[in-house]
Amino acid sequence: MHTKDVAIIAMPRYFPLDVTLPQYVLSRHPGYRVTVHEGDVSAAEFADVVVVPGFADPHLPIPDDHLAVVRAAHERGARILAVCTGTFALAAAGLLDGRRATTHWRYLAALRSLYPAVTVLDVAAVDDGTVVTSAGAAAETDVCLHLIRTDFGAVDADRVAREVLPAGSPAPESRSGLADTREWLIEHLASPVTVQRMADHAHLSRRTFIRHFERETGTSPMRWLITQRVIAARRLLETTDWPVDRIAHATGFGTAANLRTTFARDLDTTPTAYRRSRAV
Repeated sequence: MHTKDVAIIAMPRYFPLDVTLPQYVLSRHPGYRVTVHEGDVSAAEFADVVVVPGFADPHLPIPDDHLAVVRAAHERGARILAVCTGTFALAAAGLLDGRRATTHWRYLAALRSLYPAVTVLDVAAVDDGTVVTSAGAAAETDVCLHLIRTDFGAVDADRVAREVLPAGSPAPESRSGLADTREWLIEHLASPVTVQRMADHAHLSRRTFIRHFERETGTSPMRWLITQRVIAARRLLETTDWPVDRIAHATGFGTAANLRTTFARDLDTTPTAYRRSRAV
C-alpha cells in the first residue's frame, strides 16, 4: 500500500478541534502519514494531501507564507481539503476563483462578500475535483471519510467510520431534514426510483423536494443517488467475486453496460480494473 503524506496546516488563530478531528480520523487509516504544521509550514508543500483547518476572524489577513504553501501544493497536484473557515485561506490563495465552495454557515455571507469570484453554496461539503471544502465539525468527519473512500476504497472508509463514529449514531451527512428519504433510497438502490417517488416519500412537492435536497447535499437527487450506487458497486467489487452484471443489477444500474459507462465517467476506470486495483 502506497502511503500518502497528509499535512495539516494550522493557520494563525486556528480552531483546535479543526486540527485534531481530521488528524484523528485520517490517522485511523494506515495509508496516511499525518503531520501537523505550525509556524514553519514550508514542508507541507510536498504533501499528497493538505488540510487547512478553520480559524477565527477569517476576514483578517493570512500570512503570505501559508498561502504560498497551499498554492504551491495545489499547483503540484496535491489534493487540498479545507474545513470550516479554512475555505477563506483557499480563496485568499486564489484556488477557488470560478469554483464552488462552502464554509461554516455563519461565514457564508462574508465569504461571498470578500470573494465574489467564488460560487458559495450553503451545503455540508463540496468536492470540486482536487479541492474539497466543508462546513462544521460533522461535515469534517464526512469529508475525511470521503477522502479515504476515494483513495483506498469503500470498505476501508466503512471500517474507519465504525471506529470514529459512536455505535448506533448516524453518519454526519445524514443528520438533516431529508435523512429518512436518503436512508430509504440507500435501502432500495436496486429499485428504479424517480425524483417524484423521492418527493412522495418525503411528503413534499417535487419542486420543494429538489430545492431542499440540493441545499442539504449540494447536488441533485439523481446525481446523489448515482453516487450512492457507485459507492455500493465499489463495495461489492472489493468484497465479493460477483460478476459485473450481478453487481449492476444489485446496485440499480440494471446492466453491466450501464455500470461500465458510469465508472468510466465518474472514476475514469472500469469495474474490472477497479476490482483488480483493490486486490491485495
